[in-house]
This record gives sequence, structure tokens and C-alpha cells, in this order.
Amino acid sequence: MNVRSLMLVALLVSATTVHAGEPRQGDDSEDQAAAPVSLSELAQQADLVAVAQVKDTDYVYVHSFPNEGSAYLKVLITYKQNYPVEGIVEVYEKGLRPNECYFENPTVFEDGRRFLVFFRQDPEDPKIYRGLKEGCALELLVTQDNRYALKYPVTGIKLTDKLSDLAQKYDYHDYYAVLPDGSLDPQKRDKLLAGGFIVPYQDGYKYTYGVDLSAARSLISPAALKPKKSWQH
Repeated sequence: MNVRSLMLVALLVSATTVHAGEPRQGDDSEDQAAAPVSLSELAQQADLVAVAQVKDTDYVYVHSFPNEGSAYLKVLITYKQNYPVEGIVEVYEKGLRPNECYFENPTVFEDGRRFLVFFRQDPEDPKIYRGLKEGCALELLVTQDNRYALKYPVTGIKLTDKLSDLAQKYDYHDYYAVLPDGSLDPQKRDKLLAGGFIVPYQDGYKYTYGVDLSAARSLISPAALKPKKSWQH
């Protein structure tokens, strides 16, 4: 693979793999591959809308980047389901594309990251899920009063919802809110620091803002969460 191809792979993965890599400022995602979408539009397209936690992954890696395989997530809260969900769901992804749906694998000593997820059923196997073309997950962090909040600025999906109107300051009690020094592009780091979205913490930085999950949930219309329940017929 030549240098140009390696750079393209790195850009795709850093922009679309679901982890706390390089956050984007506010609601203005730098990923131009998909048109902005609202939470209601995501929910309307999805067969499963839920809060889920990564438990394990089984990926094939090419040049240190996931290229194919499945992630296994535990469903914690369900908002919409078009097929019965029993605890753990499998989410399959293949190849490199904008807004791909790969997840970071937790170590044996860690709890996995938590997300607000929007999955569609695999057309060949309804028990397996895939991501939407706009993306599949928004990371959640645990607040000081043990509530969930969307990490802000959001990453992973370019949204039209004005989350800036709902964002508030938090003292997160979640080690995923902490970023190691060097994990951020210097320009993005300085922008986040200037906006107060991260602060120096220990040997790195810590997120300081979020959107309460219940407030984010209120942006999703009831019609978008109405299940089809075709599996009952």
C-alpha cells in the first residue's frame, strides 16, 4: 500500500471509528461524507435505538485498523426495537467507508464504552445489526450524579439538532471522559481548550460538557420510535 493510501485509511478510521479519538468542535463535524441528520431521522431509519455498552469485539485488522468483523454490545436501555433483543447484540461491519461502525475493544480490566446507538437489521440475518450510512453511535459518559450524558462536542454522527442549546457543564465520574496527552490533534486540542470543552487533567485532558440523555431523548419524536414489530406477525 502506498503512502497516499495509508493516509486515506488513517483519515477514514480517525473520522469514523467510534471511540474518544479526536473530537470535533460543537455540532460541526468535519466528516463531509454524509449529510447532517436529526436524531429523529436516525431513529426513524433504525430498527434498534438503545443505550448499549461494548462488551467485546472480533475484528480482522489491516495495518492496525479494523477491516471486518463484529462487535458485541449489551443493551442497557431500549427505546425502539423491531426485533426481540436478548441482552447482547452483534453489530457487523466490513471495509472502510465514511461513518463505518467499528467499536473500540475494552481490556479485561475495563468496562466498555457506552453509546446511544442507531442500528439497522442485516437484510440477510435480522439477528445481526449494521450501522446506518450516517453513523451508528453517540458516546455517553457518566455524570457525577450517576446519569448518562452525550459527550459534547459530539462525534460519530453529524447532527442537525442544536445540541449546543442543551449542553451543560459536568464533573464526569467516568474514566472515558479523560484523554491522554497526545491523543488530540494540537489544533483541535487548542480549540476545545479555548471553548472550555476540555480542561487539563492529571497528565492529559478531561471533557467538561455534555447533553443529558433525557434531554437528547426528548428531541426524538414518538413517531420515529414507534416499532414496526413485523416479527410479531
